Amino acid sequence: MKFTDGFWLMRDGVRASYATEVRDLHVSADHFTAYAAVRRVEHRGHTLNSPLLTVECFSPAEGVIGVRATHHAGKAHRGPEFALPGATGTGGGSGASGGGAGGGGFARTRRDGSVTELTSGPLTVRLDRDGPWGLTFLDADGRRLTEVGPKGTAFVVDADGAHHMVAQLALAVGENVYGLGERFTPFVKNGQSVDIWQADGGTSSEQAYKNVPFHLSSRGYGVFVNHPGRVSYEVGSESVGQVQFSVEDQTLEYYVVAGPTPKEVLNRYTALTGRPALPPAWSFGLWLTTSFCTSYDEETVTSFVDGMAERKIPLSVFHFDCFWMREYQWSDFQWDPETFPDPAGMLARLKQRGLRVSMWINPYIGQKSTLFAEGAALGHLVRRPNGDIWQWDLWQAGMALVDFTSPAARAWYQEKLQVLLDQGVDCFKTDFGERVPTDVVWHDGSDPERMHNYYTHLYNQCVFELLERERGRGEAVLFARSATAGGQQYPVHWGGDCFASFEAMAESLRGGLSLGLSGFGFWSHDIGGFEGTPEPAVFKRWLAFGLLSSHSRLHGNMSYRVPWEFGDEAVDVARQFTELKHRLMPYLYGAAVEAHRTGVPLMRPMLVEFPGDPGCRTLDRQYMLGPDLLVAPVFSADGEVEFYLPAGTWTHLLTGERVTGPGWRRERHGYDSLPLYVRPGAVLPLGADDQRPDGDWLEGLTLLVQPDADGVTVVVPDRSGAEAGRFSVVRGEGGAVRVVSAGGAGEFRVRVVGGGAGRGVREVVVPAR
Repeated sequence: MKFTDGFWLMRDGVRASYATEVRDLHVSADHFTAYAAVRRVEHRGHTLNSPLLTVECFSPAEGVIGVRATHHAGKAHRGPEFALPGATGTGGGSGASGGGAGGGGFARTRRDGSVTELTSGPLTVRLDRDGPWGLTFLDADGRRLTEVGPKGTAFVVDADGAHHMVAQLALAVGENVYGLGERFTPFVKNGQSVDIWQADGGTSSEQAYKNVPFHLSSRGYGVFVNHPGRVSYEVGSESVGQVQFSVEDQTLEYYVVAGPTPKEVLNRYTALTGRPALPPAWSFGLWLTTSFCTSYDEETVTSFVDGMAERKIPLSVFHFDCFWMREYQWSDFQWDPETFPDPAGMLARLKQRGLRVSMWINPYIGQKSTLFAEGAALGHLVRRPNGDIWQWDLWQAGMALVDFTSPAARAWYQEKLQVLLDQGVDCFKTDFGERVPTDVVWHDGSDPERMHNYYTHLYNQCVFELLERERGRGEAVLFARSATAGGQQYPVHWGGDCFASFEAMAESLRGGLSLGLSGFGFWSHDIGGFEGTPEPAVFKRWLAFGLLSSHSRLHGNMSYRVPWEFGDEAVDVARQFTELKHRLMPYLYGAAVEAHRTGVPLMRPMLVEFPGDPGCRTLDRQYMLGPDLLVAPVFSADGEVEFYLPAGTWTHLLTGERVTGPGWRRERHGYDSLPLYVRPGAVLPLGADDQRPDGDWLEGLTLLVQPDADGVTVVVPDRSGAEAGRFSVVRGEGGAVRVVSAGGAGEFRVRVVGGGAGRGVREVVVPAR
């Protein structure tokens, strides 16, 4: 929200009070509290009739420093609060939230004259009591990362009388800001106004399904605003040298997260807010859906599955979208008996073909559904302040909303899904969760404004925990549309409703890269676009992009997305890139394990792997798939694509062509190709099985060894994420490739593809260590 009228004036009716000078300071071993007047106090009379801001600095986790600024501390805090599983340090006092108590031994204060410092790991915040109000954040080398200046801590009362807490953090020259959830606007957020507020706005608007109050800076730090309600950002857009964020509240709490690299920032941030679960290996294969509003029954489903098999396109998951249920009755979790008279038998037949099954659900209950009356009687539906059930006719006639703040309502919802799991369903597409009203009363008394964004977290958590309980940890996976901070714990998320165009394909990628820099490890999108029917060129280009993404799903709105609808060449492209993804699984699942353990996403913006290369800081039409594969999707029918290669000699995975960077390249590719380059010095493990994503990755393993690779260790996981094999590749005499060590049991037969003096293919037997 913007409060000023240019640099000098305030907007009409707006009154701002800025922290100006420290009047008192309390310092403990691991936190400090400053009391800041909002005016210069020149005599005792100035202490009367004037506000005092309480500013607490503390550390909830190593390498993270929290700042909590409060005007009136007496406001009741009704919740919800972000769950912070990694918060082990002191909360610094009795503020609105904070990171628990007890201290972790990683934070310490130091006083030197008028200067007080709090250090946590490589991060320090400094306050000079004798100077004008401000906080300076320093890295381990004493370099300034950012600072809170004279207007950086304030409360503002707007023309309507609403009270806002405001913070500003300085932007350095050339500093870029990223993240804030899955945003389809420009990748670099500088110059943008962003509201963290869930909305069902599609991918072609400034609204977002996944709003996360966390941004990452190119200077090697991140900032998480610990407020689940609306957070309003002005990223160099009101005060052009500041990132400003504000909340309509009496308290504003934010955490500065240390780097210095983007990977280290994401590691610390996801340690605090929750790591992504590891999706099952089968979920990385190709998903095919019925599409949304198309006509389908078991005969249609069987024809799709048969068609994929006849055309030798490997298929892993079949998804039933909305109309598996009866019209006007979403969601009652009951099959339409006219369309699917034998659902259990149909699911058994699909399972016999080696397929997993996904079902579309949402958290809304249509009035015509039998669950409406049942949920109303049990008190499981959200109500208005007067006791009426909240309803409207958007989406479903007379639609109500399940109250996931109620443990009984969560158990009731899970009970309904349990019936589907017993029939053989493997996972759920948890659609919607963004259109959440604020004129309601929640079971647990939560603040409706704070619950608007947070609702999706409870919804996805409810479903994911059921799957973990019934299918086992490591087998649970969602296809979720909405999320907020912490939602990365319940993968996978997809990009929502995009048009069937090259422009929408590019905006989808921007959204996915922004989400990855917001702590989400796994992301997907609708191959071919959701709205409309794609031209064959769009569909074929999107196939390559989709099958070189974390997860891959064919889905549309009013038309089918089976490849043969778009011509024989589309069938060939679908087959080729599905088989390629299966061969890449030893590598991709290793990167998935890394995402699970560190929070570094599988699809990585270039700056994550090359933070020191200025050429990578604005790139949003290419990405690294894991640490060693550069992917530049083609966003044109003619196949022309422009992309950037960082320093070193890169090898095209499909052709073997070697190209040296740094520099920009313009290439032209057929539908069976795209820029897909292996990083210099890498050893890429490739599987032999191109028909399924969850085979035995060690059987027939190939190590693709780059000519300059030496001393590289490759770990191949098993399907649980544990280490199955470890291979160290070194250069022997004359530059020949040697595999000199391995982990695991028994012997491995490894096919080695080398370069330079080791060029060629040979099989080696590698004994266990």
